[in-house]
Amino acid sequence: MTFDSFFAAQSFFLWSTFIIALVMGMVVNKTNFCTMGAVSDLVNMGDTGRMRAWVLAGTVAMLGVVILEAAGLVNLNNATLPPYRGSEFQWGRYLLGGIMFGVGMTLASGCGNKTLIRIGGGNIKSIFVFIIIAVIAYYMVDPYKQLSATWYQSVFAPWLGKASISLSTNQDLGSIVGNLIGVSAVSTRVALGLLIAAVALFLIFRSEEFRKSSDNVLAGVVVGCAVLLAWYFTSAVSITGDEGAQSLGKFYGNWDFVMDSAEGKPQNGSTNLLPQSFTFISPIGQTLGYAKSGFAGTFLTFGVVSVLGVILGSLLWSLITRSFRIEWFASVKDFTTHVIGGVLMGFGGVLGLGCTVGQAITGVSTLALGSFVVFIGIVFGSALTMKIQYYKLVYEDDATFGKALVTSLVDMKLLPGSLRKLDAV
Repeated sequence: MTFDSFFAAQSFFLWSTFIIALVMGMVVNKTNFCTMGAVSDLVNMGDTGRMRAWVLAGTVAMLGVVILEAAGLVNLNNATLPPYRGSEFQWGRYLLGGIMFGVGMTLASGCGNKTLIRIGGGNIKSIFVFIIIAVIAYYMVDPYKQLSATWYQSVFAPWLGKASISLSTNQDLGSIVGNLIGVSAVSTRVALGLLIAAVALFLIFRSEEFRKSSDNVLAGVVVGCAVLLAWYFTSAVSITGDEGAQSLGKFYGNWDFVMDSAEGKPQNGSTNLLPQSFTFISPIGQTLGYAKSGFAGTFLTFGVVSVLGVILGSLLWSLITRSFRIEWFASVKDFTTHVIGGVLMGFGGVLGLGCTVGQAITGVSTLALGSFVVFIGIVFGSALTMKIQYYKLVYEDDATFGKALVTSLVDMKLLPGSLRKLDAV
């Protein structure tokens, strides 16, 4: 997809993102695709339907990515928003961020994507969560490079940066395994991707109940395809130049040489115009920056239009099905819980370099090792929080936080049974 001008290429870049996000918002609302709900169904009822849909989305995206990379249609080694395949395996922030995010999304009634879906459905509570995430993500990331230092650089990097391992290759499984066996990373990604996808699809569809659930299958396929299409479109858009077709990012780097003025020059385009796909915590922060700019067109990014697209898609589906409902906080405790959840999601999503979609689907599609760590951390944090909440609900005043925590860890086989403080329920 080659265009004659930068602005035509950028317009396609943004509009294609918006349309994909719009469709994803409608389908996620229709099918009730929810990553927190997936963990809740599994922990509380033993129902694996939505968890299978979540894994299916990641599998579809991963399978598509390895095929497109093998065909030379995308190259995700240069994707730095976030740097999924970076050679720094930042295990500390992956694990801490994932757990924090998992706890936060449980307290706030949904992940970043679900927050947008709920806003589109009329949930006022999610607007408060959105604002909290936006402020934290903006000052943690500085998406438009306007701050002297980010909160991450000032508060977290001095100690959390030490929990990192420098690899001799990129951290995706294809690069790591390929380096060990002496085979190219691309070939190894294809082999591993096909193998993992085959095993995953078998495990997903072995459930007859899941096969009969059209909503869960639809959600998994559409969300996975949305992530894949975003990778493709943001990688394939280019501009005709004297030296042949140039990517948006490369053209932006030569802006001062090929453009007459800085008018219309995107803010921080060296990062924001690179190949990328869906994630929702940093983009919510970008949305705050877009609003702070007075909604200037130069602040429009993939992230901003993806946020707006998902919200509008959810709103459209809510209006079509007449399911739009205004929902407010039930109590002061409900308000406090959502605030804490929003804070944990904001910090956790940035520390973990992504959310349930950004890491567990988009990141996994790149076969990045860190994305699998974040995925595990999110599920663990969410499941542990749900168990603690359940024990405190059943035993009320008898279940202190400490007793509920220890008992929950015993249930999860992480502590010996002799330490159990409350009878199993």
